Amino acid sequence: MLNKPISRTEGLGLWLRHVHSQWRSVVDQTVQPLGLTQSRWTVLIALRHLGDGSTQKLLAETLEIELPSLSRTLDQLAQQGLVERRTCAADRRAREVFFTPWGREVLAALETRAGEARERLLAGVSENDFDAFERVLATIEENAASELGET
Repeated sequence: MLNKPISRTEGLGLWLRHVHSQWRSVVDQTVQPLGLTQSRWTVLIALRHLGDGSTQKLLAETLEIELPSLSRTLDQLAQQGLVERRTCAADRRAREVFFTPWGREVLAALETRAGEARERLLAGVSENDFDAFERVLATIEENAASELGET
């Protein structure tokens, strides 16, 4: 994990970051045969959660990235034939993002492979341990939201 011994709470943020990075690397390795980089598969997953027709602006906000970075990734996904962008009827300045039929097929394969990776990563974690972990993360998230004035 970390080279220097630190207290459990002192290094928790670094540990969470490290585990998150490892998790994403495992998913990257698992979905590599689909021709998806981390930036591409994260956009596809975010679009699935937000739904077809989400605006580029909403996608960028959800992913916490700048719009130009998202635009480059969307260009790449469009070149792969996975998504298409359309002008928003309600606001001609906005662009909405939609899955293509091929994009839906790749998304299904992505979800299958990511699910398999998730199962491998959670191997040996009991239901009770996972429930406790979820409670701890939810509490940390609530506390952070309170500190940031988001509640």
